[in-house]
Amino acid sequence: MMKKMVELSANYRFKILAIFTLFFVIGTASADEGGDARGTPARAVVELYTSQGCYSCPPADILLKELIDNRNDVVALEFHVDYWDDLVYGSAGSWRDPFSNADFTRRQRQYNSTPMGGRTGVYTPQMVVNGQHALVGSNRDALYMGINKQSRLPVDVHIDKRDGAYIVSLDGTPTDSADIWQIRFIPAASTQVVRGENNGKTMHNHHIVTEFKHIGRMQNDKLEVKIEPDSSNRTNCAVLVQNNTGHILGAAYCPS
Repeated sequence: MMKKMVELSANYRFKILAIFTLFFVIGTASADEGGDARGTPARAVVELYTSQGCYSCPPADILLKELIDNRNDVVALEFHVDYWDDLVYGSAGSWRDPFSNADFTRRQRQYNSTPMGGRTGVYTPQMVVNGQHALVGSNRDALYMGINKQSRLPVDVHIDKRDGAYIVSLDGTPTDSADIWQIRFIPAASTQVVRGENNGKTMHNHHIVTEFKHIGRMQNDKLEVKIEPDSSNRTNCAVLVQNNTGHILGAAYCPS
């Protein structure tokens, strides 16, 4: 009799555990479906200026991936500069980064012509937070401190997908007119480097910017802009609102 009671108790506990697990799985799935932060306003934008030819850049690439995985309130983007492409590293020669772009080098230089805080200059790896604060891209403590110091961005950027297009709704009061930028980026890529400082390494990059396109200006407190998704499905997108001094006023990822 006692043995049967123990067996019943064990079976009862198993059923309760199974029911609890089922509810947990359902609840988690619901949260994932309804809690995706993509398409909603970001708290901060982090831009990493990097190059596959830079020996000290891989730790910064890893740190950016950490942001992407763990901070849904941050738009994290990777800009590959071109000034490493022709630098010769002894017998290993030079490596031309397949994602490098002279426009991204110009953007980094423009930032460093403005009164930013932090570790300014033109170097890699460099991270820029909200267009206002620069730091060494592999410095995790400085990065999170820089993000946490940022106040709420003044322009809310909401992006909805309707009839195959993205509708960007901007709501806020910028102190002056601001530019609206559409960014396209490759979610992730791995590259076998066969020359230069990283000769023999496999580089893992994320949110690699391929296009930075001006799509309008915000002069009023509300505005709606329509953009087309990438028909090749190769890239994702984001939208930034930025004033003439380089400060980011609002941002969001496009919904997937």
